[in-house]
Amino acid sequence: MRTKITLILLAFVGSLNAQNPLLIPGTISGTEFDLTLQNGTYQFWDGVNTTTMGVNGPILGPTLIMDKGDEVDITVNNQLSDTTTIHWHGMHVSAENDGGPHTVILPGETWNPTFEVMDKAGTYWYHPHLHMKTNLHVSMGIAGFIIVRDDEEAALDLPRTYGVDDFPLAVQTKDFDENNQIVGSSNSDDVVMVNATIDANLDVPAQVVRFRLLNGTSQRVLNFGLSGNAPFYQIGSDGGLLSNAIELTRLELPPGARAEILIDFSNMQGQNMQLMSYASEFPNGIYGATYPGTMTFMELIGYNPNPINGADFNLMQFTVVAPNGNPVTTIPDDLVTVTPIPEASADTIRTLEFTPEAMGPNQLNGLFLINGVSYDMDVINITVPLDNIEIWSISNQTAIAHPFHIHDVQFFVLDRNGVAPPLSEQGRKDDILVKPQETVRFITQFSDFANDPVPYMYHCHMLVHEDGGMMGQFEVVDNTIGIDENAGNSMDVSLYPNPVSGMQATLGFPGKNTYLLSYEIYNTSGGLVASKTIDKKINALDIDLKGMNQGIYFLKVYTKDAVYFKKLIRK
Repeated sequence: MRTKITLILLAFVGSLNAQNPLLIPGTISGTEFDLTLQNGTYQFWDGVNTTTMGVNGPILGPTLIMDKGDEVDITVNNQLSDTTTIHWHGMHVSAENDGGPHTVILPGETWNPTFEVMDKAGTYWYHPHLHMKTNLHVSMGIAGFIIVRDDEEAALDLPRTYGVDDFPLAVQTKDFDENNQIVGSSNSDDVVMVNATIDANLDVPAQVVRFRLLNGTSQRVLNFGLSGNAPFYQIGSDGGLLSNAIELTRLELPPGARAEILIDFSNMQGQNMQLMSYASEFPNGIYGATYPGTMTFMELIGYNPNPINGADFNLMQFTVVAPNGNPVTTIPDDLVTVTPIPEASADTIRTLEFTPEAMGPNQLNGLFLINGVSYDMDVINITVPLDNIEIWSISNQTAIAHPFHIHDVQFFVLDRNGVAPPLSEQGRKDDILVKPQETVRFITQFSDFANDPVPYMYHCHMLVHEDGGMMGQFEVVDNTIGIDENAGNSMDVSLYPNPVSGMQATLGFPGKNTYLLSYEIYNTSGGLVASKTIDKKINALDIDLKGMNQGIYFLKVYTKDAVYFKKLIRK
């Protein structure tokens, strides 16, 4: 058995001949998708079983192929021994179908989201999003691609035969203990894999081939490139195709981000090429650079020594074989029409600031805050009017770069510290790296979905930071319903006992009488299970829970001045 150290050293050998065929996830297409979350074992190394989690198998999950405009019906059956969730990362769906931390799936239970596919053709993905356990469940192996197709993409001469000239590549880095078991939360992520394959090799035809890149790491920023600085062409970003193909030799992707690229292997039959990450080019202050903080004396526990930090390392190898029967041989110049939202059309400007919980040289080992607060599941941090066009200004006052991800919408980057973004970031995005002492501004519109019983998330996509509370939540509201939908501070509302084992709980407004209009109780699937109109001033109210089964519910409280959101646990 080869040791982990041996594997890592091999990654730096320029003449590396990868030995392991790349795992290509299977596919499910159509409008009905049955997914089973399960425990399993997987052999990252021959003859060594590692405990894993997967979807419809021991590791990763099937690629879901959807058509824009279809109504899809997804059944997620949780056969894990742990509660979890599944989030459709990058997809424009209602909050109750989004799969955030409120929409939990208990062991042995199923979740059945249904929604219209409203997204443009592109590469999206799904993964767990349980608060404080996202990193563990993703690290153990639960992640899968979503490919959306539409008429615009179908009209282009692009490779699109899955597993033949169109390949998903999920790059991950993991830490293993001395027994070759995955360490769920670690900064010693020194084992590199693509599609759960270490030292991966893929036979590719001598023609133009499409790759759907996903940075599926927990924290590591990747600087994609090819051996010999060979060119490649970016055709898509997080939320779909770009307006034109962009010739590149480097493409920086933070955790959670995706990109579609084309590589022309036409004159390379019989040759090899490596897909690389050129981390030696990163400045300090990025997870993946030589030093993760802006100052060299700032240490991150477990980060060093790690031979891939600040180094150029191999991700996988391509072996070029004969072309297939109907090859694509040219790179298209023009792709689809991309129409950014004009900055002048913004209705609202919001400012979010990243700060460490504790300043100083040890800040990298602590928690990080957004606008001075850590995540609270009972607090709606931002209320957005339906159809509002907003500019979000994200300022990073910490010593390390953070990838910012927002649910519900795709956005257009306006600028980085006042400078227009590179061409690779000028398409639709849902994930953007904000570097230390940098301010990134983007513009987006919150359309279609409002007044759901659960909120959407925004957060750092370094999963360790997210689990530690670097996250907030927002609610989209339709003000035409006649109720002032300003989010209230949940500290103004009490709910006790909670968890509750009896037939009622008490809703209270400590220290004051409040004009209560009504309340609603929803289950985790978004179904309304109880509601009552009160329409009077009260200090406390008993809520009847008869007929409600054990589980997690969401209480939405409407007063004349605000809407309050509380989680209710029925034992």
